[in-house]
Amino acid sequence: MGGDWGTHGCISSLSFMGEPIIMRNIRLLSQIVNIENVAVPKTMPYLKTLVQSMAPEFEIDTYDENELFETSKFQSTETKLVDQSPAGTKTFSVSTNSFSIKQTTNYSTAYRTRLYEHEPTALDNSSYLVPLNSIIYQSENSKELLLTVVTYPWEFLDVVQKVMCSCVKKTIISSTASVAKTSIIEDPCIIEDDVIVDDFCKIKGSCYIGKGSFVGMSSLIRSCVFENNVKIGFNCEIAKSYFKGHDKIAHQNVILDSVIGKNVWFGGFSGSANVLLDRGNIRYEIGSGKFIDIGRNHFGALVGDNSAVGAAVIILPGRYVPNNSVIQAGTIYCKNEAVTGN
Repeated sequence: MGGDWGTHGCISSLSFMGEPIIMRNIRLLSQIVNIENVAVPKTMPYLKTLVQSMAPEFEIDTYDENELFETSKFQSTETKLVDQSPAGTKTFSVSTNSFSIKQTTNYSTAYRTRLYEHEPTALDNSSYLVPLNSIIYQSENSKELLLTVVTYPWEFLDVVQKVMCSCVKKTIISSTASVAKTSIIEDPCIIEDDVIVDDFCKIKGSCYIGKGSFVGMSSLIRSCVFENNVKIGFNCEIAKSYFKGHDKIAHQNVILDSVIGKNVWFGGFSGSANVLLDRGNIRYEIGSGKFIDIGRNHFGALVGDNSAVGAAVIILPGRYVPNNSVIQAGTIYCKNEAVTGN
């Protein structure tokens, strides 16, 4: 997570509902085909370590992106991965109307899985290239797998909402969690170990609240994903946002349609606005002085890891806060000049 999101947007090492996305993708693909080994780019050794530690049954290889064979690149945002097998056999196919195959040299945004069964795939007879900036998930009817490529943070929030709707069908509360009797859980959600939900809170829309998290009194949580150890203070509204984990949000904050990095601090009375005054489309900075129209009028902010946002700060729609930033109290954050490093 950081400034490179707008260029190649690798999200594989991010956790989603307590599981790294690369491992989630491999696990779901293994429901269709038997995976023999996984290869990741040499430039990303941390992914090799991650897969080795969590899936020792796989052989883990690396490859040189500059020497890899010509391959295919996903062009659409959503691709169907369909198991079309008759009873007793398994095949693996990709619906051709969902994506186009083009030659590319941008190998750093992919990893490779080799299959036991040598059957037709998007690449050749024995392997399948999965973009690192993608999430695989089941459709709502659970009859097919879908793959969505993510380039920008608002696309990540979109797919998070899709995945939550498809996989969170009922409320599951850990036996070690504590939910106050005065709080209301209106829609299906997952509440993990050692979570505390204080009095008079409301949880609405599909939510995931990771281990060790805390939701303070009178707070409203709508359609959010909190990875482990997210602390939300008194009387906050947090909606349609993803928190990477170990974040501390003080009292009376409003955070909307945002992606919050790891170990981020928000002081009291702060928040991220998600709509412009003229209700027009939001523009997002992807480089120094370069902005793009994101094609929608709702999006908050991308706040990088280890950042500190002071009290009474307002982050305007479509802003990126770099890793390790400090935003002074009382700032209306609209340009990077308002940020200092640690």
